[in-house]
Amino acid sequence: MKTELIIKDKVKQNTGLKVSRFKQEIRKTAPHRHNGYFEIIFLTKGSGSHTIDTTEYKIQAPVIFNIRKEHIHFWDIKSKPEGFVFIIKKAFIDNCLDKDIKKLVAELSALTCLFPTDTTIVDISNILLQENEEKKVKNRQIIEGLLKALLAKFLESVSPNNSKIECSSIYQKLNLLLSKENELTNKVSHYAKLLNTTPQNLNAVCRKETGKSSAAVISNYIINEAKRLLLYTDLRVGEIADKLDFKDNSHFSKYFKRNVGNTPIEFRKSND
Repeated sequence: MKTELIIKDKVKQNTGLKVSRFKQEIRKTAPHRHNGYFEIIFLTKGSGSHTIDTTEYKIQAPVIFNIRKEHIHFWDIKSKPEGFVFIIKKAFIDNCLDKDIKKLVAELSALTCLFPTDTTIVDISNILLQENEEKKVKNRQIIEGLLKALLAKFLESVSPNNSKIECSSIYQKLNLLLSKENELTNKVSHYAKLLNTTPQNLNAVCRKETGKSSAAVISNYIINEAKRLLLYTDLRVGEIADKLDFKDNSHFSKYFKRNVGNTPIEFRKSND
């Protein structure tokens, strides 16, 4: 019985950045979540599909997928893939000499799927791989410089219709709070207090960053987490309700139906 999701940690305890080639033997994987790190997958070859949460993306290389730590994803690859995997932990970002890297990661993490056209991205990826993984003596300034250039190139792939999200510190902190497992609650006042601000200011920040109220941002996160648990675990609806801080099963079911259009049980059955 699946009561917990698979949690993968591909970065050693003492490192905060890993650069590697995408494993060509990967074809199908089970739904899983990452253990506290941000992963960028840049595929130069391959076909099939990549599902992130409840959205299935057709692999049309070259393509970039950004996997945040709260995402659940899995692969169904039909042909031999090629590309790169970049895994970035918070500790690495916090210790970067160049503080622009943190801002670039924040902007990129707000986007899920990008289609790059600049061929220099492959060259920069190869050089960064050599500097970070293949050299025994690592030059931090060179690695950070290459990573910054790569992140900026990735962001150039954003289409004119996909405007970059400039993330304020309060909005980013809200997302970090929401990503903490077993601590979700549907109360704006709770998060405003943790962020040392007022509900009114938090609401203004969320509207500026996303066009949505703070209540809608929190609700959207809770609904997405509920969908993940319904799709990828065998937890009972009552257990999910408790996990998401609802007072009872009935309250959770009504809340879910109001936002999704069907009950948790109906949603689970329709996606079997």
